Parts: sequence; structure tokens; C-alpha cells
Amino acid sequence: MAKGNINVSVENIFPLIKKFLYSDHEIFLRELISNATDATLKLKHLTSIGEASVEYGNPQIEVKVDKDGKKLHIIDQGLGMTADEVEKYINQVAFSGAEEFLDKYKDSAKDSGIIGHFGLGFYSAFMVAEKVEIITKSYKDEPAAHWICDGSPEFTLEAHDKTERGTEIILHIAEDSTEFLEDNRISELLTKYNKFMPVPIKFGTKTETLPKPEDAKEDDPAPTKEVDNIINNPNPAWTKQPTDLEDNDYKSFYRELYPMQFEEPLFHIHLNVDYPFNLTGILYFPKMTNDLNIQKDKIQLYQNQVFVTDNVEGIVPEFLTMLRGVIDSPDIPLNVSRSYLQADGAVKKISSYITRKVADKLKSLFNNNREDFEAKWDDIKIVIEYGMLSEEKFFEKADAFALYPTVDGKHYTYDELYNAIKAKQTDKDDKLVILYASNKDAQHSYIEAAKAKGYEVLFLDSPIVSHLMQKLETTKENISFARVDADHIDNLIKKDDNKISKLSDDEKKTLDELLKEVIPAEKFTVQLEPMDSDAAPFMITQPEFMRRMKEMQQTGGGGMFGMGNMPDMYNLVVNTNHELVGEILNTKTKKKQERLINQSLDLARLSQGLLKGEELTNFIKRSYDMIK
Repeated sequence: MAKGNINVSVENIFPLIKKFLYSDHEIFLRELISNATDATLKLKHLTSIGEASVEYGNPQIEVKVDKDGKKLHIIDQGLGMTADEVEKYINQVAFSGAEEFLDKYKDSAKDSGIIGHFGLGFYSAFMVAEKVEIITKSYKDEPAAHWICDGSPEFTLEAHDKTERGTEIILHIAEDSTEFLEDNRISELLTKYNKFMPVPIKFGTKTETLPKPEDAKEDDPAPTKEVDNIINNPNPAWTKQPTDLEDNDYKSFYRELYPMQFEEPLFHIHLNVDYPFNLTGILYFPKMTNDLNIQKDKIQLYQNQVFVTDNVEGIVPEFLTMLRGVIDSPDIPLNVSRSYLQADGAVKKISSYITRKVADKLKSLFNNNREDFEAKWDDIKIVIEYGMLSEEKFFEKADAFALYPTVDGKHYTYDELYNAIKAKQTDKDDKLVILYASNKDAQHSYIEAAKAKGYEVLFLDSPIVSHLMQKLETTKENISFARVDADHIDNLIKKDDNKISKLSDDEKKTLDELLKEVIPAEKFTVQLEPMDSDAAPFMITQPEFMRRMKEMQQTGGGGMFGMGNMPDMYNLVVNTNHELVGEILNTKTKKKQERLINQSLDLARLSQGLLKGEELTNFIKRSYDMIK
């Protein structure tokens, strides 16, 4: 038996390991199973190239809980180690690695939330164990070795009578970590981190029901047998070639990833690239809602089939973090802080590859089945609009598939829209005015007024649409967006023909003064306009610029400082050519004049949904009085 000291200069590295990795105790299991997987796959490689003259067979990794003995066993049938290798890899490499790691991250570990923790490997066992044993037998013809260490720098190493090839690690679980002696806790961790590991992982057994024999009676119980409970799927869909998968395979893999998700994904994108970096994966577009926050952190990042994190910021462009699925890449550096990751060249390339791949897929879906794409538009538009705003490359590609739906349910691409409306919706200054509504019911009368002129009205209702319009106005030539209720329709698209007013300048001045006495100036700006005599006499509009700035501020970014909290200002457009307006002007008694003005204003407010509370009650009472 040999005793020795682990070669570390920190007097006691174990408390440090415990302290720094405290928040992530559970990863010890992932690390030990990753090591077991490596040992197994290395053996596979050596046997395949003829360097190891042993039978590879069908090895598996087994996890066993011994609750009474307070022990957790992790057993593999991989390469194994000789006593010399234990001395080298465990006592020298692992612990000097530990020391270097802790030294490097002592200060930043707390802040950076070190992402991958890869390379912590074996010694992460001491986060949960007061004593660790390794019993290992190499595939080479050498005796087995038994290493024991109790979390001080001292260890013992002796021979062992193990005869099967592979390594068994025994953790004597510490008092503060007894949760790891509970079957359901271990099961939860295996499912979280090791669900798709490439070597089968056994955790206990389960009962399987067998078919009844043919001569069995109706009420005979079906025979059962105990089988290994293999917790993982060693060949998940993303490790296969897209040509080997059917639509159904993608759907069932989605259910495997998200067992609690009841809705089917809308479509998937299979990523598969091996140059200039390695990346495989499958991304799914789920049904989207307008709430951007719920959607995030559903993409899982793996490194060679080992789960790392579901925070893929920086690797996946931000607008795609709302998607679901898996990305697996051995090329993403994981044991570094997030700020390093975001500056890393390989990661930037990966991010732009994913953007390009998603854009290409959307384009081909649109080209191959436009009808289906239009039907799904409402469920995916938020991702596409967000992408157009945040990624220049995506914005350029999106011209081919971004849709602009109308209030009547037609869908245009930008070019189609441009060609459809340029004849009618170009104003006297040669600017193309694109009209849109955000609420078909609330803006119904304005939509109808625009349609009566033969104008097309888009229906744009997502929360970031004001930002997107700003972007389009600055990148496309000579266009502007105007919401249908931003002004009277003749003012939104100004043509040259000036309407003649029935009122003289003096009459207009008198009318203006009359209105301003009754109408609250802090809420409405009065605007006299000569319009068609059959257009509404009073009409409330909200200036595009002010409203849009306010909306942009509310959804973050853009807008002018402080505008998000400004009270709503409205214009009151008064049609000087309408009979009722003439009547207000010619009514002799002040009282009747006021009543007509209030009644007209309230009707205009009512049509905009702005009449509430006491004012609504008064309006109804006044209306009854008028028809008595």
C-alpha cells in the first residue's frame, strides 16, 4: 500500500472547491458521468483501430445509490487505469488543474457564473463527498488499483482484486449533501444532464409487461420481467443525418425535449456544419405569444451530448433565443466567463451561421408553401420582426419572406405591397404613405374611410411594430407609415386638390373661439378642416409621431426621453363643410351651442372608446334628454 500527498500548494484545496462551486453542487454527477463516458468512448476508439486487443461489447455506465451505507457508486466498463495512471491523472493532473482553475477564477467565480464548469472533472466529487474511493482495472493486463482520499491532501493507493475492466467511483456522501442519496434526486439529475449521453446509463431496474401467452385466460395477469432502467437516449435526433429523419422523428424528439409541452412545434431547422467549426442541432419554432419574456431560455446547449446550460445568450443571436431545441458544439469554450464568450471569434461565427440558416429555412418554407406560411405568420412574426430589428444580415434576407398582412387578411411581401399601393398612396411630395391599423375594432371607422378611397390598410399589431416601422422608414426609399387614426384620411395622404370651405374666414374664427370655450385645451387640439360634406363632423385623431414615440419608449429603446409617461394628446378634427357644424355656428343660444358641441365631442370620443366613467354617464343622460 502506498500513502502519499497530493501535490498541491494550497494547504487544503477541498474547502475551496466546496466554496466556489457551492451554487452548483449538483454538477458533480454530470462530471463523473462525462468522465465515465470518455473512458468508454476512448476504449471504443482504441479497439476500432486495433490498439486494444479486448472486446468492446455493449458497455454501459451504472449509477447506484446505497442509502444505508451513505454511498453513491458510478461504475463504467471503459478503459480503466493502472496504479501508475491513477498516480499521474488523479494525483497530479486533476489536482493541479483544480488549483489552477480556482486560482484563476477565485475572484470572478462569483460574478461570472462560470458557464460550463468543464474540466472540473473528477475533483468536483469533493463538493458532496467527505471521502472518495476509486477502484479501477485497466484494459491492459495489469492488476486493479484502489485509491482512497478523505478530502485532505493525503491519499492511499493499493492493489485491489477487481477483475472486470473499468472504473468504479464510490462517493461517501457528506452530511450536508444527503439529498444525493435520494433516488428521485439522482433520477432528476440524470434526466437533466445525461438524457442524451452517447453511452447507455443504467439507474436501477424497471418492470416491463410482456405479452400474454396465447393459451392464457382472460383474467390471468400479464407476465412481467425486471429490465435495466436505461435513463438516456444515446442516439438523439440531432446526431443523425437530416436525410435519415422523417417529420415524425422531429416531432417525437420535440416531445422528448419538452414532455410538458402540449402544442406541436410549427416547423424545425436542422443545423449540421463541420467547417469552419463543428455544430449540430435542431431548432424548433414554437407557437409564439406577444410576451417576449416567457419564451426565453428553452434552447439547450450540449457539448458532445452532455447538457451544459439552457442560457445560450451570445451563442444564439438574441432574437432566436425565443425558439426551442438543441445546439451541440465541441467548439464552444465553456469553462470561461460569459464576457469572454461573447468576444470569442468562433462564437461570433456560430451566431451568424445560425442566423443565416434560419433565414434560408424561412425563405424556403415561404417559397415551397406560401399558403401554409401565411397561416403560421401570426405565430412566428414576433421572432422575424425582432430579427429584422436586431440583426442587419437577417433584415436584408427578410425582404424575401417578411409579410405585411392587411385588415382583410391578404398578405404582401414588401415588394408586392409597394407595387400594389404606389399608384394610389403616393402623396403630392412623391412620398409613399403606408397606412396601417393596430386594432380592427377600435379603428373601424378610420379603416372604412381609408378603404372608401381605395387605399390598402395593413394590420400590424405586435408590440415592437413601431420600432420596425422606424427601421423601414430609414432603410427604404421615400416611404412613411401612418396609422389610420393619426389624422383625417385626406391629411394622411395629401393630394393637391385643396377642398373649398363653405365657411368664410370670419366664420371660421368665430367657430374656433366657440369650440375652444367648451373643449378642454389640455386634452384636445382643435383643427378646422374643409372636408367632404358626408365625412364625420367631429373626428378624434392621435398624431403619429407623438404616439409612436410613446409606444417605442414603452417597449424599450427609441423614443424621446420621458415620453412614455406623457398624457395622451389628441387632435379634434372639425369638418367645416358638415351641416351640423354650420348649425352649431348659427345657433342663437349659448346653452344650445354648448350642448351641441359637447354632444358632438362625446360622440367622437365614443367612437374611439375614450368616453368612460362620469363623462359617459352624463353623455347618456344628456342623450335621453335630447330625445324626450
